Amino acid sequence: MSASLSIFIITKNEFDRLERTIAAVRDLSDDIVVIDSGSSDGTIELAQSLGARVIYNPWPGYGAQKRFGEDQCRHAWMLNIDADEVVTHELKEAIRSALSTDNQAPCAFKTDIIEMFPGEIHPHPWAFRISPVRLYHRDIGRYNTSPVHDRVDILPGTTVHHLAGMIEHRSVRSLGDELIKLNAYSDSQADDIDEKGRTFSALRLILEFPLAFLKAYVTRRHCVRGLYGFMTAMNYAFFRYLRLAKYWERRLGRRA
Repeated sequence: MSASLSIFIITKNEFDRLERTIAAVRDLSDDIVVIDSGSSDGTIELAQSLGARVIYNPWPGYGAQKRFGEDQCRHAWMLNIDADEVVTHELKEAIRSALSTDNQAPCAFKTDIIEMFPGEIHPHPWAFRISPVRLYHRDIGRYNTSPVHDRVDILPGTTVHHLAGMIEHRSVRSLGDELIKLNAYSDSQADDIDEKGRTFSALRLILEFPLAFLKAYVTRRHCVRGLYGFMTAMNYAFFRYLRLAKYWERRLGRRA
């Protein structure tokens, strides 16, 4: 690989997952940056032992934290991965190929991110996946500063390629851990709804849970993932309902 690449990862208490994440990409870059927002479980020490530069930054929200991470990168080409994601060998080779020349024009690359559940060794063939931009040149894009969404905003007219391979996303440690995470995330989502001045009808609040369950269970194909797929679809639906319920609770409180 000729073009130099920086890799940045945001963390907080990811000791149990970070080693696999960094090990998968360690030979891709001489600049792996971990942006930590206050780990107390050994994440910082582990990252340092794996050769990463660790920089502390108080949590400002997802998009803003990743934008801070971009500012710490030494190279113009940047790859963002999360601490619960693992780059496959096929994707790693695709990245090498994409950056195999020093004069690669600034552009962006999308990659498939596939959802994996506890106990799954290999991705389910029907698992839900998304394809965001994760590899890009700093001249054509930056992370949006949204506190709840982490998306790279790229300049109009930018060439966007699609890389072979995938990122395996193991976001669920357990159902209970997922609920804790989603409960906290629902607070941020309620804040975002409030700040944007969006409004929802009472009917939307009532229908949010069943419609969100159908979205996860059918549209996102959790129905083919067995009982665990059903349970995670229920968690997703509760989260989607809870963000609206918290927003409505705040509105009622302001009226009192």
